Amino acid sequence: MTSYQQGGTYPDEEAEPLHSHFKTKNSNNSTSPSWKRFGLAAAVLALLGYMAVQSSNSNEIGNVQELDVLGHHHDKCNGKKCGKSGKGMKSGKDNNDDDKVDEDETELFDERRRYIVRDFDSRSTFSNFLPGVAGVFGKPVWSFYVNRGQGIASFGLTSKDYPLLEFNPANKAYQLTPYIGFRTFLQGTREGHKKKEDGTSFLIEPFSPANSKVAGLDTEEEDLKPTRNMYVGTNEMEIEEIDDGHGVHTSVNYFVLPEEDFAALVRRTTITNTGDDDLTLSALDGLAKLEPTGGKLQWGLKNIGRTLEGWMGVYHGDDTLALPFYRMSTEPSDSASVKIEKAGHYCISFIEGENDLLPIVYDTEKVFGWSTTLQEPTGLFTKTVSDIVANPQYGAAKTSSAFAAVEKVTLSPGESITITSFYGEAEAVEDLPKIAKIVSTEGYASDKFERARELMDQLTSSVETHTANHLFNGAIKQNYLDNSLRGGMPVILGDLDENSRASNADEDPRLKVYHVFSRIHGDLERDYNDFNIDPTYFSQGPGNYRDVAQNRRNDVIFSPRIGSFVVKQFLSFIQADGYEPLTVEAVAYLVEDPNQAARVASTITADSKSASIIQAIIGGGIFRPGQLFTLFEQIGVDLSVSKQRAIDELMAISTETPMAVYGSGYWADHWEYYLDLIEAYTSVYPDGEEALMYDTELRYFFSTATVKPRSQKYVVDYTYDGKSKHILQLDATVFDKDKVKEQDAFRNQTTGLIANEANWQRTATIGKKKGRAFTSAPIAKLFLLGAIKYATRDAYGMGIEYEGGRPGWNDAMNGLAGMVGSGMPETFELSELLKYVRSVVEKFQRPLVIPVELGNMVDTINDALDELIDSGYTDPEVLPADVPEVLFKYWDTVAAARETYRNNVQYYFSGNTTVIEADDAIDMLTKWYDQVQLGVARAMKIGSKGIDDDGTSGVPPSYFSYNITSWVETKEKNEKGLPLANAKSMQVGVFPLFLEGPTRYMKLIKDDEDKMADMYEKVLKSGLRDDFLKMYFLSADLTGQSYDMGRMMAFAAGWLENQSIWMHMSYKYYLQLLRGKLYDQFYAEMKGGGMLPFMDPDVYGRSLMECSSFIASSAFADPSIVGRGFLARLSGSTAEFLSIWRLMFIGSNPFVLNNDGKVEMQLIPALPLWLFEDLEAGAEGKRDDDGNLIVSYKLFASIMVTYHNTLGTDLFDVAPKSYVVTMTDGSTVEVEGASIPTDTAIQIRKLLGVESIDVYY
Repeated sequence: MTSYQQGGTYPDEEAEPLHSHFKTKNSNNSTSPSWKRFGLAAAVLALLGYMAVQSSNSNEIGNVQELDVLGHHHDKCNGKKCGKSGKGMKSGKDNNDDDKVDEDETELFDERRRYIVRDFDSRSTFSNFLPGVAGVFGKPVWSFYVNRGQGIASFGLTSKDYPLLEFNPANKAYQLTPYIGFRTFLQGTREGHKKKEDGTSFLIEPFSPANSKVAGLDTEEEDLKPTRNMYVGTNEMEIEEIDDGHGVHTSVNYFVLPEEDFAALVRRTTITNTGDDDLTLSALDGLAKLEPTGGKLQWGLKNIGRTLEGWMGVYHGDDTLALPFYRMSTEPSDSASVKIEKAGHYCISFIEGENDLLPIVYDTEKVFGWSTTLQEPTGLFTKTVSDIVANPQYGAAKTSSAFAAVEKVTLSPGESITITSFYGEAEAVEDLPKIAKIVSTEGYASDKFERARELMDQLTSSVETHTANHLFNGAIKQNYLDNSLRGGMPVILGDLDENSRASNADEDPRLKVYHVFSRIHGDLERDYNDFNIDPTYFSQGPGNYRDVAQNRRNDVIFSPRIGSFVVKQFLSFIQADGYEPLTVEAVAYLVEDPNQAARVASTITADSKSASIIQAIIGGGIFRPGQLFTLFEQIGVDLSVSKQRAIDELMAISTETPMAVYGSGYWADHWEYYLDLIEAYTSVYPDGEEALMYDTELRYFFSTATVKPRSQKYVVDYTYDGKSKHILQLDATVFDKDKVKEQDAFRNQTTGLIANEANWQRTATIGKKKGRAFTSAPIAKLFLLGAIKYATRDAYGMGIEYEGGRPGWNDAMNGLAGMVGSGMPETFELSELLKYVRSVVEKFQRPLVIPVELGNMVDTINDALDELIDSGYTDPEVLPADVPEVLFKYWDTVAAARETYRNNVQYYFSGNTTVIEADDAIDMLTKWYDQVQLGVARAMKIGSKGIDDDGTSGVPPSYFSYNITSWVETKEKNEKGLPLANAKSMQVGVFPLFLEGPTRYMKLIKDDEDKMADMYEKVLKSGLRDDFLKMYFLSADLTGQSYDMGRMMAFAAGWLENQSIWMHMSYKYYLQLLRGKLYDQFYAEMKGGGMLPFMDPDVYGRSLMECSSFIASSAFADPSIVGRGFLARLSGSTAEFLSIWRLMFIGSNPFVLNNDGKVEMQLIPALPLWLFEDLEAGAEGKRDDDGNLIVSYKLFASIMVTYHNTLGTDLFDVAPKSYVVTMTDGSTVEVEGASIPTDTAIQIRKLLGVESIDVYY
């Protein structure tokens, strides 16, 4: 298969542009005309646009003979950069011109690995974002961009409630960005040339939608339009316009200011004279609409935008126009409490290389006049920039602008200027001069830009990969970044000395793990999610439970020093009822020893006052690192040590506590990701499993919601046609006011805050004996989880019921809970959970200590199971839809036991425990496991039902519903007045196929290659295969299904969750192929276009480095949309891609126990030969001194590992012949055989003095 990139060895890959083998739709190989060559159409347009401009100032651009208003005619440079910056106000390097080469139309990426979008504003729309990462000691802004206008569609601080540029969902952002976003207006005069001695003047707007090319239109007029390119980097975005008609090249680069104590979005606009005579310019460059500060504005901007303007005003940091300060007078409200607004937004601009700040035009009417559409700057039709700057401006009671004004500059041919602007927020207007002094320092902007690039390289170094396929190398880095943005990136705090640096977080209690840069995946396309990115040091935000659990799956693989932190964090969230909260927040810390607090405070501060302040802060309750530094700044703490040393000292004496929030409803799949976390941990620390499982105590999270028993959620209602009645499972959870009272008992009467202890389930206070947080060993909590899920199987013993009100991973099946539905994906995961718990008990032969309440439930379940077995029931060959009476009775008994248990632990544990001996636990778990397998077999018999699916495909079904065919009303009613009932009999309902079913089922058969291959072929031939795209549908054809099943039925086929290509589930499926060692099938799917970066870039419609949530499938009616990716980047796909990378390069178990129970290391990859060298694709591999092909990658973000392929074949499950481990002191350890012995293996795991590892196969 042809590769997208040129060949070459990895040391040169930073200098090699990447090429596509696909033809570019808008390619043009014609000779580029000069800037002076005008066509007839252009002349006509110029005549129509002619206006004379008068000015009394003879030195201004107003003295011109002719004006081309927003010129609609241009020659072009055929997709290539027209001019290079020469000597003048801006060097070529500072203008980033050296970053781009004369690309041909097949190149996908430039030499900086930035994705190139040619004619970006005439292509299909997409949205994206800058990562919002400013470094650990930086304060980020969030920013979203689209391929329209000048890119940036919205940006601000913290959340969409605090915008500088109003947040709009994608569909509106595509329309509005060219008008309310960043704009550039140039008034220019050519000083004269051979053809026209009296000169030429013009007014143009680079990137104006009026001059966007029309895709597919091939006319002379189109050829005269400017060429526009977008360059998408990991921490930057740049656009450029090549306007050959006016001899002007404009480029705009955006990045988030890194590692500064104030937050800002930085914009650098470079204007280059590409003509062959002098060009005199004046310019307005900036934001058409800048929102002020004033509290949470999003709701008001959308609903009472005009009223809000009454609070708005523009103030100033000095007596010039250079430091405008945009704020409301007070926060808008209608209450007795009035909050005066002191903070404000700012725009600080200057020409790089010059000392003076530029004046800012903030009065929108002065630029656009009464043109409220903002399509044209009618103010510039009759006035010059100097006229506008010299005359009064007004910023009260309206939304203002922020245009940097360049009054006059003359550029020689090839000369450039760069207008640099900083947009951010300051705590007070008095801060503006200080900020301005910092940012306008010569070289500051360019240095910060380079640092922003370096920062991304450092953050993604954990997966630095060098293969023959440069696209793959880049894709893994982008996936690692995006995975970290959703799940967080772990950093180690409390690292004070050599002892701590030689330990992991389990071994040294001073070490703390803190995840930075995380946030919920809200953006222009995911407008339903309210993201939050703290503008503080150690910035982070909360995330959805399943997202964070999945995206932290491989943390220990990349950062082994975190130890078992992630496992313990998530197992702590298991509640007594077997559910988990919805939102995971950052870990919080508490200093419990006042003597330690006093010692550290005096150690890290410069004076006693500062020490007292710190002591009071850390002794006042829980805190996070970012909050500490914010308080230090606000109160004026004077540190005597570096910020890093200060936080390390504070973390070393702190205890940590996981934090979460209940949210809404209980999702059925949150627990399914625990085994992945445990498997990742034990693959690095197989010697730590027993201590983790048995010798650790974890609390139980205490949410304010309670799952109702069936008698309170089985609701009698009419069917949709009103002709009959049926049972729906509604309002399955209730906000429990008594639980709220329990938490209120921990409210601080002074601060009004509830202490963290309220989040953990306790034993009851009896008399003078105060209750305590109840704890269990992780293995006991896993047993509890398995027991409850086993007791939640449906009446046929197949799927696990969605009785908590929410479905599983496929949350678009939201109606399934109401249909008394159940899911087989959860059953397949239960099978694996029971098997794991049993294996741990068998391995270590230690008893289980569980809450006595759980013990009582287990006894009832086992008695019911004995009764079922004694009944002699066996399944008939053909299972009826009606649930057999004996199975219904068993289900009813077990469900009642579950409800009794939950009622007993609704508020407290008794504190008493039951001991289950190892042999008894093994016997019990085996019986449960066997029952689960019977349920799986029943599910395969009952099967699925859909278009061209008669249930005999052999592909496991995913979901079932249950129609309650007879019931008895309880004489109680729900809150809506509908009768409640108890079920007496049931009938099972079936659905079409979903990809999640076979994906999770493959976990059960992954060790049987024949079964895996058979299942792969069955899925390939089923309705889950999109033959056109050569991908896999999330669901088969849903035509004819009930809308009751959920919102996926409301979507058009091929869109969102209705029969689209959902990349996360597809990647889960591909991962299972790799886990099941179906290497040929896996790599055929990858290179066949099923995975990035091997898709057709013109079809995918965005960077091949970035995953999307879904791809519009061939089921979608509009063929122009088919294959395009939507909802980009912060997807669970990244977690699966990292797991795939891990298996490909590191193997499933890099650390193992030998026969003596000692740790050894082994690296058994699963790499195809084409990643070493792919001559058919023009990708020549790198070779060692002996001529062997090699690939390399960075292990644990620090140790370079090189694989030497002496066999010259695929390396699928091939054990190494030997290793050479090179230490940082230059010494080497040579190892013969497949495994690295214990001492060296531990040294590698601890990252102690190991430079590189060479592995020979």
